[in-house]
Amino acid sequence: MTYKQLVENAYEAMNFSYSPYSNFKVGAALLTNSGKVYTGCNVEIASFGATNCAERTAIFKAISEGEKDYKAIAIVSSSRDFTYPCGICRQVIVEFSKDIDIIVAKDYDYEVYKIEELLPKSFTQIDLK
Repeated sequence: MTYKQLVENAYEAMNFSYSPYSNFKVGAALLTNSGKVYTGCNVEIASFGATNCAERTAIFKAISEGEKDYKAIAIVSSSRDFTYPCGICRQVIVEFSKDIDIIVAKDYDYEVYKIEELLPKSFTQIDLK
């Protein structure tokens, strides 16, 4: 799967966004090392603390099916600019992959980052040993 195709999957997932309060729609598509793709959208709840981001939705879906080895995640939104993962999503991403490509896209133009660039000196399971 190309990164362009992964971005297309993220845009498709964005269509399912439940964002009645902010109208800020986000979609994500997670590519595993086994070649499977898991998608996710943001889900807003009136009690905002219960809201879940698209990136975490995709990752949690993959984990719930036994997939914990990731190659890339594409993130898109209804914004006119690139949308980067929030701090909580960055922490979840680094928990499962220190080598994942983070693809942020707008209008099918995209940039690729490593999680270390977005979350340097991260706190991980190694720090708990």
